[in-house]
Amino acid sequence: MSKATLAVTGATGFVGSTLLRAATEAGHKVRALTRRPQAPAPGIDWVEGALDQPDSLRKLAQGAETIIHVAGVVNAPTRAGFVAGNIHGTQAMVDAAKAAGVNRFVHVSSLAARAPELSVYGWSKAGAEDAVAASGLDWAMVRPPAIYGPGDMEMLDIFKMAKTGVMLMPPAGHMSVIHAADLSRLLLALSAPGAASSAILEADDARPDGWTHKEFAHAVADAMGRRAFIISTPRPILKLGTAIDSLLRGDRAKLTPDRVNYFCHPDWRVTPQKRPLSSLWTPQIDTREGLKETALAYRTAGLL
Repeated sequence: MSKATLAVTGATGFVGSTLLRAATEAGHKVRALTRRPQAPAPGIDWVEGALDQPDSLRKLAQGAETIIHVAGVVNAPTRAGFVAGNIHGTQAMVDAAKAAGVNRFVHVSSLAARAPELSVYGWSKAGAEDAVAASGLDWAMVRPPAIYGPGDMEMLDIFKMAKTGVMLMPPAGHMSVIHAADLSRLLLALSAPGAASSAILEADDARPDGWTHKEFAHAVADAMGRRAFIISTPRPILKLGTAIDSLLRGDRAKLTPDRVNYFCHPDWRVTPQKRPLSSLWTPQIDTREGLKETALAYRTAGLL
């Protein structure tokens, strides 16, 4: 039985590139959006364009049975950046799917969409969900928690802190995590029409009560082969850190006021009732082993 042709946005990012590997290994043909020319790769048809270029999105969607919309903005210096990347970008991809006659639409959202009042990021991801839900397409959405794995740049700073032996974590709270490869497997499982329709799913590593921030920090330190002193950082100190990070990295700063509001929320665990049915998908990667794999990948790339 031939596999579906998939159209993928965000294909050159961390999650997207992980998804491309999983899709081609599973025998799918992939049409992948890219801003810059890419080297030829088996099973991948690169389509140059961007979410603000409607013609390229229509070209991307042509000939695909399913669109997996991974692209999004996780950090931006202004509200307009989140609106353009998450709300308008998602609407543009929805419009392109409808114009090309692609009915199945799998959307990568975020747990942050559950609490849009906390951050502009969360608000914009909720707006993107609204665009998909109102599309009339056969859709499914996944709200991942914190995503990690080889190639991820968002958690690199946590590993760097572990290397020093002192780790500054958000105030006391709980979180869920998922390896990018497990998330990719779920997105592929959802790519088949009817796999789950009009469903918003929350997926993680299946740790029953998630992780406390300190537990996760210790797990990262263990993956690095280090013992670390963990500090639960009060919100005022995190706010001060935003000014320092802005001075050091400018518009590339990762600790922003918007992110502080997000980080200080006490419970970013998935909702158990929203986990995918085991008949559809179950995670395969133990987080402690996955963190060791990630640490090794960082070292191999010269990042630690």
